[in-house]
Amino acid sequence: MTNRHRMSQTAMVALLLASVSGFASAQPAPPPHPHILSVSGEGEVRAVPDQAQLSAGVVTQGKTAAAALAANSTAMNNVFAALKKRGVPEKSITTSNFSINPQYPPYRQDAPQEDRTRIIGYEVSNQVTVILDDVSKVGSTLDALVASGANQAGGVSFTIRDPKPLMRDAREDAVKDAVAKAQTLAKAAGVTLGPIISISEGSGYQPMPVFAKAMRMDAVAAAPPPPVAPGEQSLTVNVSITWEIQ
Repeated sequence: MTNRHRMSQTAMVALLLASVSGFASAQPAPPPHPHILSVSGEGEVRAVPDQAQLSAGVVTQGKTAAAALAANSTAMNNVFAALKKRGVPEKSITTSNFSINPQYPPYRQDAPQEDRTRIIGYEVSNQVTVILDDVSKVGSTLDALVASGANQAGGVSFTIRDPKPLMRDAREDAVKDAVAKAQTLAKAAGVTLGPIISISEGSGYQPMPVFAKAMRMDAVAAAPPPPVAPGEQSLTVNVSITWEIQ
């Protein structure tokens, strides 16, 4: 390769480098990160529960599994009949627990092993969960279950049938709360709120069932229908909003 060719190639490389350098310097600088303000807000709505859920059932014993099961079936048929008589639809009644368990003699430390494992009978437990759309009928329904033969209850819970409209109101209140806080902070800091950059909803509080204490039905068999108060439930929504500030 001649000196003339080498000089020509060197000139071309220098020209390319100059072009790339000029192109790089001509690129616009990235925009600066915006100044932001992030605020959280909370909205709460309170409401009286309009739905009740109660559980009740029958526990029976027998020398054989068949005897215990037959006694339980008879009693549970009476329970279902009592619920039907009170106008509770079948779709609102669900079997929530059913079991058959052997029964053993009371434990004695000095008893031989064969006595400890000897089956002396069987116990059958059948429990149903009942949903009532009228919370005022809880006490009288429990009374009817006792009268029909139910001897065990798992307690009563109250909830809101359709919380969506209430959650929507709580969500709107949460946004209003966040906006009010942001306006106060911006005014105190001497800045202006710009466009909203992001909005996110946190894990708010969904209405959870409020439970009454479980009881043995035979303990209240002779008592009048128990008074039951559903009280109020709180529905809460949390939001986080980020603004650009100027």
